[in-house]
Amino acid sequence: MIYCQHDTAVVVLSYNGKHLHQLFFPELLQEAKGNYDVVLVDNASTDDTAEYVRTHFPEVSIVTIKVNHGFANGYYEGLKEINAKYYVLLSADFEITPGWFKPLHQLMERHPEIGACQPKIKYYKEKEKFEYAGAGGGFIDKWGYLFCRGRIFFTLEEDKGQYDNTIETFWASGGCMFINAELYHKLGGLDRDLYAHMEEVDLCWRMKNNGYKIAYCGASTVYHIGGSVISYGSPQKIFYNYRNSLILLLKNLPSSRLWWLLPFRLILDGVSGARALLKGDFKELKAIVRAHWSFFMSFSSWWKKRSISKSLITEPTMNCIYPKSIIWEYFAKKKKLYTELDTHLIEQEIR
Repeated sequence: MIYCQHDTAVVVLSYNGKHLHQLFFPELLQEAKGNYDVVLVDNASTDDTAEYVRTHFPEVSIVTIKVNHGFANGYYEGLKEINAKYYVLLSADFEITPGWFKPLHQLMERHPEIGACQPKIKYYKEKEKFEYAGAGGGFIDKWGYLFCRGRIFFTLEEDKGQYDNTIETFWASGGCMFINAELYHKLGGLDRDLYAHMEEVDLCWRMKNNGYKIAYCGASTVYHIGGSVISYGSPQKIFYNYRNSLILLLKNLPSSRLWWLLPFRLILDGVSGARALLKGDFKELKAIVRAHWSFFMSFSSWWKKRSISKSLITEPTMNCIYPKSIIWEYFAKKKKLYTELDTHLIEQEIR
């Protein structure tokens, strides 16, 4: 067990991430002084990542995972070995900025009702733009599709200071998530069976159903390379996005909505599959079919997880769910920017 000197452990999950630690650890550790501990969770790397960090950054504690069973499992196993009041789940391909930590820490300290929060996440390669993995805070629409403040589907907005405030959101990015450690463990942590993608949304939904808020803090900024483990648009990413989206709804929707919403989502996924077929994109089509096959073949297992999630609910909520279709808004109404949506329906500022 690692007992942290500070109340916060910044936990970096890494798989063969030596080149990323060479690039990003110096500034991360410079900012750590007097603020937080840094812990590397080495997710069964096949190179000399752990040895390199141990030699060049001796102040970093290391937890070793012997077998890589995915992103969610890496944190699931690693966080059990770390004792702290707060965790910051920080993916290896993130660059922090000077002063990034304190606004997040102060927000959590001032508002104990917040279970998790995230900073402003921008694109490392085009630093004036927001990034896919969280951008300015995450939301979900009435059909269960995810979108972000600053990023809707394929449109990344430029950061012009339009999202510098602090608001309540539906989910916080797992790429850089500041989280209450006690609450994390109480709710069972990240679902390691999701492997990768949407595991943080699932956890945030469980937090909200237990009366906690999820927040975005615009006073803190980090940069994300993106696609360094599973590349954007790859069949593997498509598979997890489609499969885990269905699991997310099955586990967390109230029964009154599940019985009709899940079948409708299956129809919409079928439309996506037909679109891929018409385009001749057989890799995408195969990934969608595989996702549905995997979901139904393990349906009983996911249903048991739903029962567990329901048993933990204390304050079921629909707060911060966009009551319209983000697909219709984006593709039919051509609303490409978050500010063009009816944001008053979901946005609540935190002071």
